[in-house]
Amino acid sequence: MTFEIGLTIFVFLMTISIIFWRPGGLNETWPAAFGAGVILLTGTVSQGDVMDIIDKIGGASITIMATIVMAVILESFGFFHWAAARLAVLSKGSGYRLYWYIQLLCFLMTLLFNNDGSILITTPILILLLRNLRLKPHQMIPYLLSGALIATASSAPIGVSNIVNLIALEIIHMTLYMHTAMMFVPATIGLLFMSYIMFIVIKKKLPKKLPDTAYDIEELFFTKQYHSLKGTISVDTKKKRTKLMLKVLLFVFIIRCLLFVASYFAIPIALVAVLGSVVLLVWRWYQLGTNPIDILKKTPWHILIFAFSMYVLIYGLHNIGLTEILVQFCEPIVNQGLFQASFIMGGLVSILSNIFNNHPALMIGTITLTEMGLDPITLKTIYLANIIGSDIGSLLLPIGTLASLIWMHILKQNKIKVKWKEYLSVSMIVIPITTVFTLFLLFYWVQLVFLK
Repeated sequence: MTFEIGLTIFVFLMTISIIFWRPGGLNETWPAAFGAGVILLTGTVSQGDVMDIIDKIGGASITIMATIVMAVILESFGFFHWAAARLAVLSKGSGYRLYWYIQLLCFLMTLLFNNDGSILITTPILILLLRNLRLKPHQMIPYLLSGALIATASSAPIGVSNIVNLIALEIIHMTLYMHTAMMFVPATIGLLFMSYIMFIVIKKKLPKKLPDTAYDIEELFFTKQYHSLKGTISVDTKKKRTKLMLKVLLFVFIIRCLLFVASYFAIPIALVAVLGSVVLLVWRWYQLGTNPIDILKKTPWHILIFAFSMYVLIYGLHNIGLTEILVQFCEPIVNQGLFQASFIMGGLVSILSNIFNNHPALMIGTITLTEMGLDPITLKTIYLANIIGSDIGSLLLPIGTLASLIWMHILKQNKIKVKWKEYLSVSMIVIPITTVFTLFLLFYWVQLVFLK
């Protein structure tokens, strides 16, 4: 083994280890950026490779950041408090009914934004609600955990709900429209199955009857906003607030639909996403009188550096021959047939995601597929099997995705501790079954619709 190969592998393993460990609450971007810097200094990744990386991740990163900006704007409209109040009303005092509304909320937020944005939205909403209901910690955790799992897994049905999915789409030259046509039905059914299995697993831990709320969450927030903005906000009644929130959500939904239209007509989806976030920002400025500058501080721009850094590390592994080894290992499996290939590749990405995080796992798996000379439909199907492994199978451990790392960080900030034992008591049962079930659905959906 040459020094360059050994150093590249060492830097990658150390980077991933520090990201998982996060000493002193260290942001995952710092170790990723440092590791990428070392790889660039060694020359393992050339200047031409860097330009290729920027080309591949540029549009995806801009699209994701634009949707996260929308999520941040949503908070300033008071959506968190409004949604928490709506959940309390809709649950009608039933802990079981609350579970299903939380599942629906987390699913829709991921579809409207993305998995990272959904975690940033839904976790504070649930903490607000559950604390207002005065639930004990052991009663709160099942709601928080099941919500986080479904929010993260819900990035599978549409490619635009996950930055790593968007980057991978660029690598295999697959449109957002085709991804959704092949994936939305099997993945959504798989998520319904996942929610049902989770309910069975945690049912005994959920309170049958919910306590009354301690105070009106919505009224508290909007009263403060109304007085602080000296009457410029015209949402002084609950009816007006609901009308405003529905308008905002409808606008986000329209922008989301336009992304698919843009993809179908080969228009850069990043352009549509940015225009949508700018319009929403101006709308907020007009409606609330809030200066747009605050978005610069609230938006997690470090995600861009994280994505670029992880891709540099993967390119380093690719350049030292990792993908050649994987091609030699996977090619005989893929040649056995689409069924075997889908399950084995999806399972392999699931395992790699839980060991190394789903960002590098999916990137490695996707680059490997592109070097096998597969026909288009086989390439796309196996790629989607990889997506299932990356978005659902990765949730076996709480370190498998960036979204789950963000979730744990938010809980830590709010002094809520979820032990690995509590996480695994749900994930070890739910995730393997759901992953296998969804892979079955994908294979038969492709056979029924695209290979008939």
